[in-house]
Amino acid sequence: MGHNPVMPSDDTPSDPDPAPDSQDSPVVGQAESGQKILQFLQRRLNLPPTLLHRWIRTGQVRLNGGRCKPFARVQTGDVVRLPPFALKMAAQSGAVPVRTTDAVPEPPALGASAPLPPVVGAEGPVWALFKPAGLPTHPGTGHSDSLATRLASHYPQAAFKPTPAHRLDKDTSGILLVAATFAALRELQEAIRQRTLVKEYVVWVRGRWPWPEARLLRHQVRKGLERGFEKMRAVLSAAGGERAREALCLARPLRVREHESLLLIRLFTGRTHQIRVQLASLGHPVLGDVKYGPPGQRVGAGPMYLHALRVILPGGRVFACLPDWGGEHAVDVLPEVMPATAEHCPELLDDKAFPLAMNEDNYNLLH
Repeated sequence: MGHNPVMPSDDTPSDPDPAPDSQDSPVVGQAESGQKILQFLQRRLNLPPTLLHRWIRTGQVRLNGGRCKPFARVQTGDVVRLPPFALKMAAQSGAVPVRTTDAVPEPPALGASAPLPPVVGAEGPVWALFKPAGLPTHPGTGHSDSLATRLASHYPQAAFKPTPAHRLDKDTSGILLVAATFAALRELQEAIRQRTLVKEYVVWVRGRWPWPEARLLRHQVRKGLERGFEKMRAVLSAAGGERAREALCLARPLRVREHESLLLIRLFTGRTHQIRVQLASLGHPVLGDVKYGPPGQRVGAGPMYLHALRVILPGGRVFACLPDWGGEHAVDVLPEVMPATAEHCPELLDDKAFPLAMNEDNYNLLH
């Protein structure tokens, strides 16, 4: 009588561990260190998290020869055993199998040609790129091209593909930080949460800016729907309810004209479309902003004049680049850094030192 072989399924225990550093037993590289094993597998295999979670739970994925939890963190040199059919499934999903090395990806050369944006500078595994207006940070509905997908395409064999550490709106240009290792990504995102990473913008707004000194802008903002599209709105604290979140930034005028003004903005919080919605709520929308500007503004009439001018890392390293605006909106000289962050100067958040630009009276006037 013939023997019927058992076909593997995603719940079938696999054979004893093969030799380390094989395709079925990748070794964690320096760039990947610190990830949860579930994240490690997602990035390597591009398979559904529920499937990967089941493989870990049933012992088909092993960490250094033993069972593990889905949220165990992998470290450099760890050996992760995969089920024998994992790579075939990954290939069917379109993922590219990677052999890990300890090498951390190098940033593109200064002045490198498209499709990657120009590199402004680097601090180890932290890169500063000049994202152009029109390029989304991440892929989304209706568009697959993005900085994240271009990075992944440029570094197809990287165990940890360089990843944007934050985002800029599609039509906002300027400095965008990229992490070439998972540890650098975590550090940057933690610095953003702790407000120890400084981000400054320049922006042209409609109208004559009324305040000659630096002014703290404080709003409550929340997401809503307008004609079926998501849009942020500034609301009074009482009207915002639990869904509203505080938005803080400091604004200083650089040039003031009768019909438009150039401002330097320092962010203290990172809400969706924060600068755009805060300025529009004060009656000074960003020039070229179709979403939050005047209803009659034409799409494609010109760029949106909002630019991420400067980023200062917690250690003091500064990355800066001027916008490529021309004509009367050109900015040819790098403005001085704002005096200090809210952390180092608590008086910036003192209503007496910086009168708030949002209160019930001007809210009712503007709405």
